[in-house]
Amino acid sequence: MSRHKYSALTMGLTLALGIFATDLASAAEAVSVRLKWLPQAQFAGVYMAQEKGFYKDAGLDVTINPGGPNIAPETLVASGSDTFGILGGTEVILFSREKGLPLVAVGMLQQISPHAFVAYDDSGIESVQDFKGKRVATWFAGPQYTLFSMLAAEDVDQADVDIVSQPFSMQPFIEKQFDVAMVTTYNELNVLREGGINNIRLFYPGDSGVISQQDAIATSEQMIRDKPEVVQAFVEATLKGWKYAFENKEETIDTVLKSGTGLERRHQELMLDELEKLMVVRRGKDEGLGAIDLESISAVQDNLVAFEGLKAPVDLSAAFDTSFWEKTPAESKKVAE
Repeated sequence: MSRHKYSALTMGLTLALGIFATDLASAAEAVSVRLKWLPQAQFAGVYMAQEKGFYKDAGLDVTINPGGPNIAPETLVASGSDTFGILGGTEVILFSREKGLPLVAVGMLQQISPHAFVAYDDSGIESVQDFKGKRVATWFAGPQYTLFSMLAAEDVDQADVDIVSQPFSMQPFIEKQFDVAMVTTYNELNVLREGGINNIRLFYPGDSGVISQQDAIATSEQMIRDKPEVVQAFVEATLKGWKYAFENKEETIDTVLKSGTGLERRHQELMLDELEKLMVVRRGKDEGLGAIDLESISAVQDNLVAFEGLKAPVDLSAAFDTSFWEKTPAESKKVAE
């Protein structure tokens, strides 16, 4: 073969391969996932699914959009502005549906609530019943519904509690501006302990019989109707990312630190360890990450309706779709022991 023919053949093959690669790239489904907060280990599974190519292997071109205090992720996902979201928990989905948002949870990451309330040991507050007449702070970005569920379960009228908005800082509680404040066990509680504040009493939702799953993987009704295969691909890749995160923590923290700014390694390590306790427990341990516990969800709804937090029950079968989690193979969602 002459040099000219060989060169022409090489150029032809190169061009064909380039076109093929372009076709493959264009075949990837472009989707976005909206996080409910700023980059941190709370979303490690999403970062690892991106970092390790799990989304790409599933045929997805994923853009990760951070949340923040002035962002309404439920509205963005329900409207289709974002394809998927890592959102609030059981109560957020219920209240979103009550408002008419076509939002559907297709997985629930945290099997038990990460939220708790703290009061100082010398406050005289020994139970949720003692919240009456006290200044109780909570975040009004979804977690307030966990407080409402706890009050309902304890038969405490919201009107008897001075419920105030809590900033995204523990400083007002440290300065005793609030009698009770909300924390997550993977973040703010660690902030208090790292600051040497240990003279506190904790009130967990579970102590009031509230088993409230949190951090929903959610999408819109339209997405489920029009592109169920894309929803399936996203659920599987995300759960696979979380499985990898828990089985490879040091590498995961390296990736998390690259995803945000001003993150402190030790704090993110503590966060990931605590998240494992919240996610690899109950059905999350026995059956796999992301399981949707309709029994506990129904119990939360019953409490909210009984206490008129919800005006009426919502259709749980429309608000929570377990089919995508059920189709996800165990090897993608079961964490090695």
